[in-house]
Amino acid sequence: MQAEYVIIGSGSAGSALAYRLGQAGHRVIVIEAGGSDAGPLIQMPAALSYPMNMPRYDWGFHSEPEPHLGGRVLATPRGRVVGGSSSINGMVYVRGHAHDYDTWEAMGAQGWAYADVLPYFKRMENWHGEDGQPSNFRGTDGPLHITRGPRNNPLFDAFVTAGRQAGYNTTADYNGQAQEGFGAMEATIWKGRRWSAANAYLKPALKQGNVQLYHALARKVVIEDGRAVGVEVQRGGKIEVIRAAREVIVAASVINTPKILMHSGIGPAHHLAAMGIGVIADRPGVGANLQDHLELYLQFAASQAVTLYKYWNLWGKALIGAQWMLTGKGLGASNQFESCGFIRSRAGIDYPDIQYHFLPIAVRYDGKASAHGHGFQVHTGPMRSRSRGAVTLRSADPLAPPKIVFNYMSDPADWQDFRTAIRLTREIFAQDAFKPYVKSEIQPGAGVESDEDLNEFIRAHVESAYHPCGTSRMGRRDDPMAVVDPELRVIGVEGLRVVDSSIFPQVTNGNLNGPSIMTGEKAADHILGKGMLARSNQQPWINPNWRTSQR
Repeated sequence: MQAEYVIIGSGSAGSALAYRLGQAGHRVIVIEAGGSDAGPLIQMPAALSYPMNMPRYDWGFHSEPEPHLGGRVLATPRGRVVGGSSSINGMVYVRGHAHDYDTWEAMGAQGWAYADVLPYFKRMENWHGEDGQPSNFRGTDGPLHITRGPRNNPLFDAFVTAGRQAGYNTTADYNGQAQEGFGAMEATIWKGRRWSAANAYLKPALKQGNVQLYHALARKVVIEDGRAVGVEVQRGGKIEVIRAAREVIVAASVINTPKILMHSGIGPAHHLAAMGIGVIADRPGVGANLQDHLELYLQFAASQAVTLYKYWNLWGKALIGAQWMLTGKGLGASNQFESCGFIRSRAGIDYPDIQYHFLPIAVRYDGKASAHGHGFQVHTGPMRSRSRGAVTLRSADPLAPPKIVFNYMSDPADWQDFRTAIRLTREIFAQDAFKPYVKSEIQPGAGVESDEDLNEFIRAHVESAYHPCGTSRMGRRDDPMAVVDPELRVIGVEGLRVVDSSIFPQVTNGNLNGPSIMTGEKAADHILGKGMLARSNQQPWINPNWRTSQR
């Protein structure tokens, strides 16, 4: 079996890349270890907590015991299904802040500044906006539908109003000119369905006829005379090689991409030697630079029965599911993350470093509701942790899961940042807008006030926001820790690229599905050798008082 391009992974970046390469007339094979994304548990937005907890759809990765979190082992869901993690995520759409990408360029990712990536965000977007109002910062005819929920629950507006009462801005579009502030949250949902990368890109690409999906497990990249020529895959008990006439592209996720590279002989020479793997390219950065967003749920008991708790029973869920199955509408058609906020933690920071997702029920990602009955919560955490971890191999067996150590909270500044986020959040929920709704604080709890008590709460309750990235980072070719250059070519091997969130030099503000899709879009133009989209001259809004004021 052979194609011009072979892509490992059908996730956010891989699907976008396959679509653009196929659109240009090239033959493409996409290798995907997982199965179909059909069925309501993936396609119904409100069912989002189910697929990320199901072995059928998730790789089932976990961190090693985290040394700074009391030895806790944290789940690291990654999609093992058509559409990858875009088929099991929360569907929240965040581009990241303009300064995230300017930082990338300053770190050696030449050509990835905000001016360079904004045109690709616009190309990929089919933005439905607020009341149909146009925006020259947004795209309206791309494959990726981006919508806003109806915000019918009064708690959504209460959250935005409370942010304003606390002295923060409101923003009409946090993905447009001004991220900072409180406002409506956007989602990759269209006509009541999850609009994953598979629905937006891969399925249309497969209909073109020159893109093929092949279900198999990628074991390693086959490299001959310093050039990638194919991918060794396993399907059932059979091992075969899928040949690539032009290039192999690894888009297998921040966890599996470095694993595949290392099994292919690309990675830290000392580690590969210890695993008994021959070294083809000594790249110490493979698997390093692992970073993520951590978050906490601040939960409040409600004094009114206005939350979703009334539906948190078998009968209520059945009614929601039946309405969605019959009409595609109702509560099942929303991920329930319909309002949000982005703020700065202190004066002297020029763009937001704390994110909020508001949810009108007190519930965990594993689907377990709070025992306190009616309640609501906000997910919050710092956006730019200084802690770094690594993905390494357990053995030379390609079927063995990798070893994942995030090294969460290893930098002392992260503790201060989290304590600040908790205290600022409590101030927001103390505003008049929430007085009709807040009965009491469930967690951390009113008695948890001191630095020591907050640290203990953080250590015991912090969870991944599921935004890992950085393990094959992009940089200058003379940077010893860079894995790919700014055209995403693996340094030291010809005909091989990495195209997914593992190339991010630094994690972006917010959820990573949008930036990952953008990476696939931009990578396509690099691979096709066509001119890049013209740089934008549009500038983001930055609070003019950022040097002296926190809000």
